[in-house]
Amino acid sequence: MGIKEKIPFYDSLVIPYHVGKAALFGTLKGFPGKRMTVIGVTGTNGKTTTSFMIWKMLNNSGRKAGVMTTVGWGVDEIHEQMEHMTTVDVNLLNERIKKIADAGAEYLVLELTSHALSQHRDLGIPIDVAVMTNVTHEHLDYHKTFERYRDAKRKLFKKAKFGIINADDPSAGYFESDVEKHVTYGIKYGDLKAEKIKLRPDGVEYVTSDGLKVKTRIAGQFNVSNSLACVAVGRRLGLSDKEIADGIYALTEVEGRMVKIDEGQDFTAIMDYAHTPDAFEKLLPDMKKATTGRLIVMFGSAGGRRDPSKRKPMGVIAGKYADIVVLTEEDDRDTPGEEILEMIAEGARESGKKDGKDLIKILDRPSAIYEACKMAKKGDTVLFLGKGNEKTIERADGAHAYYELDEIKKALKKL
Repeated sequence: MGIKEKIPFYDSLVIPYHVGKAALFGTLKGFPGKRMTVIGVTGTNGKTTTSFMIWKMLNNSGRKAGVMTTVGWGVDEIHEQMEHMTTVDVNLLNERIKKIADAGAEYLVLELTSHALSQHRDLGIPIDVAVMTNVTHEHLDYHKTFERYRDAKRKLFKKAKFGIINADDPSAGYFESDVEKHVTYGIKYGDLKAEKIKLRPDGVEYVTSDGLKVKTRIAGQFNVSNSLACVAVGRRLGLSDKEIADGIYALTEVEGRMVKIDEGQDFTAIMDYAHTPDAFEKLLPDMKKATTGRLIVMFGSAGGRRDPSKRKPMGVIAGKYADIVVLTEEDDRDTPGEEILEMIAEGARESGKKDGKDLIKILDRPSAIYEACKMAKKGDTVLFLGKGNEKTIERADGAHAYYELDEIKKALKKL
């Protein structure tokens, strides 16, 4: 007889609260998710891009779909999400789902985090298709262990009618066991695989193992995986191969994800939301290969109660692939910024970086952006990572208005 994991005392108190709250607001709004076919997307990285690819594919094929993600929500018009969270509070969640259903959407693409699934914010939302992009170390400040973090995401698959799972991820087997009907995808493994992959500065191209030619207009090898998941969703929902391929190609950008900024400079400037070791490991090798000059990477790591265990590994990875590492603030909250930067710097030094030479610390983020641009030469690539589309930066005295894209443009124009 198996041993059941004992529910922590804290959870035994908060779970009934979250369930009750979700049930209340779901009832008040008439459980609007039941009026649509819901595609739930979870994972550590790639959720937002995959969600927007699915949304664009559905609408491009004439099927009316709504989307709710970290960066925005809506049907035909995407409303900016100002909240500093992916899956919003259950009251607002149900309110927005109702607006999407009332707008006539047949489908809803819903990005779901481990926090949301742990807190039962998805209560009363039927999941027709569940998608897992990947599971790597993140949010251990909340979940305490990787296993609890992974198992929170598995809740989505336990209630789903059909699962789409990244076979390249070490946790894939757990998710496969949670849903009877499923398909796997991947670059190395899976029922649906990507072959003949071509990485270009403006996108990726490949052929699926069953012959579909796929082309994206968003760069990075990770978008091979994201678009493969989209192909699998399209197949499950009965779209033709042409509708799938055309829909994926129709997505030109996702706010805050691999955004190129051109103000006439002779180097490449890209802003992205990457803020985990896994995202760095997927992004930086590709960017290094695609850069003719030097790769300059600017980033920080969130403070407060956010997971500090990822800081040093991010420094190690950045130090390995970047020619110059610029460390700066990223929602430091009540944690001393110098303390965060030193933890990252420790990792960068292990990869051979030297303070003041190719390892630079500038706590004020706008100043760090300016300096990163100032040191860039013709043929270089500068990556600004971690903030993406967010509209505030959180410091010890609270949230301040901030938008990375504006700061980068300002720095480039100043130069």
